[in-house]
Order: sequence, then C-alpha cells, then structure tokens
Amino acid sequence: MLAEVHLQRDELIAPLFVRSGSGVKSEISSMPGQYQFSADTALETVRRWADRGLRAVLLFGVTDDKNKDDVGSFAWADNAPVQTLVREIKRVLPEMLVVADTCLCEYTSHGHCGPLKEYRDGCFDVDNDRAIEYLARAAVSQSRAGADVVAPSAMMDNQVAAIRASLDDAAMPRTAIMSYSVKFASCMYGPFRDAAESPPKSGDRKTYQMDFRSPRQCMLELQEDEEQGADIVMVKPAMTYLDILSQVRANTSLPLAAYHVSGEYAQIKFAAQAGAINEKAAVIEAVSAIKRAGADIIITYYAENLANWLN
Repeated sequence: MLAEVHLQRDELIAPLFVRSGSGVKSEISSMPGQYQFSADTALETVRRWADRGLRAVLLFGVTDDKNKDDVGSFAWADNAPVQTLVREIKRVLPEMLVVADTCLCEYTSHGHCGPLKEYRDGCFDVDNDRAIEYLARAAVSQSRAGADVVAPSAMMDNQVAAIRASLDDAAMPRTAIMSYSVKFASCMYGPFRDAAESPPKSGDRKTYQMDFRSPRQCMLELQEDEEQGADIVMVKPAMTYLDILSQVRANTSLPLAAYHVSGEYAQIKFAAQAGAINEKAAVIEAVSAIKRAGADIIITYYAENLANWLN
C-alpha cells in the first residue's frame, strides 16, 4: 500500500529482431531467451505478448549482406523486414502500438549509422547531412507501412527535424517520434550488435554517440530534440545511467523512455544461470529502479517475463 513505485504492463515496450525470410526463429547466443525472427514466426510471438497484456513492440531489422550497401538503402524499401512485420501486426493486431527503430547501421555494408565520407587522408566518419536525408526516407517508409512511432537512434545532428519535416510533407503528421536523445557510446550494446548483425567493420561510433564522461552534454542533446519536434525522448542505456535519467526527468516535461539494453539484460541472465542471483527478483528490482529514476516508458527484453510476473 505504501510502496511508491509500481510497475505496470502499459509502461513496457518489448524489443524484437525481425529479418527477411520465413520460418526463422534463431536464438541469440549472447542473449539467451531472445531470438531473430522472420515476420511469420514473429507474429506468433507478438500475438502471445498481446495475450499477456503487453501493448507495444519495438522492431529492429536484420538483413543479409546482399541487401546491404554503402548508404543503407534497404532501410526504406517496402519489403524491408521492419516494414513487412509492421504491416502484418497492424493487419492482425491493430491495437498493438508498433515502434520502428529508424537507423541505417543494420543496412550499411560498413556497419555505421550513415554513409561515410573522408575528412582527412585515410580517415572516415559518417556524413551527417546525407545520413539525416536517408533516415527521413526510412521513417516515411516505416510510417506508410503502419508504424505508430518512429524511433531515430542514429544520433545524427538534426535527425528529428529532418524526420518531422518529411513526415509532415508526406501527410503523416500523426506519426510520433521517439528520439534516442541521450544515447551513450556504451560497451553494453555488444549483444545487440550480435542480434542485429551490425557491428562497425572499422572504427567505432564514438564520434556521434555520447561520451559517458560528459553528462552536461545530455541537456544540450535533449533541448535540441525537444525544439525539433520529438514527442518522446529516451535515455540509453538505463541501468548504468540512472543519474542521467533522473537529470533528464528534471529537465523535460515530455514523456521519457529508458532502454534497459542488451548488455544489461545479459548481465542478469548469465548471473542467474550461474546461480549467483535470483533472476525474477533482480529484474523487478532493476526495472523498478529505472522507473524510480523517472522513466515513463521502459524498453526491456524482460517485458514478457514481467508481464507474467506482474500477475
């Protein structure tokens, strides 16, 4: 009765990895209990989630090398995995809120979040201005497929403004934008990169994701996304950045999402498998801490487990 934090299914978003093909359900070795699905097998899982009271999914695309190129053009193809599954979910479960991750790294041949350009002899970085053009194309394609929310995760400057303008020009002003506003260059993304098959072929993403040693930069990133039209803002990762989550909560009135990321999931999962901790207790404590720090929305690979445990 006196507890101040109560977890609710309505606050959870369940991530899902979808790839081209059919009959695919492949467990991710670095994330036990998580899978790559094709659209047909994914739909079975989303139906089960809906039956257990989950109301929102976040879709990540996975594709074969043959569909990858220097700019990530498959991200805005009508038959891309995310767009394909969005249409299927909306056909069968129209009440399910569908969030589409909007990035290029899963579709570029080099694994970065946009096309590369040379800025010094032999040194390359992402071409920010071209990247936001392509991110906007992807967002419009996902929205046309039926996505309720697009979630730009590339951390490109002005990506929210570009996407908002393109959605408005395409007569889709009701599509919401959940921006990865405060996204750190974290080692906690390792299992995700296995799942999405998207590690950079060279270099890293520290030139466009945030330095974990620079917390004041968060407020600048947050302010920019708010001014550009974000409807929801996000902090990623969650567990290792509860201080940042609390600061962001104090500085925005927008809905705030927090991403309990793959490495944080794996830490609990492998520790529980080793008998070091009680998995259920650890998950409920961790996710309660994320909510306690200020999150309105929690993206977690433990969403289905929580839906069961919250009974």
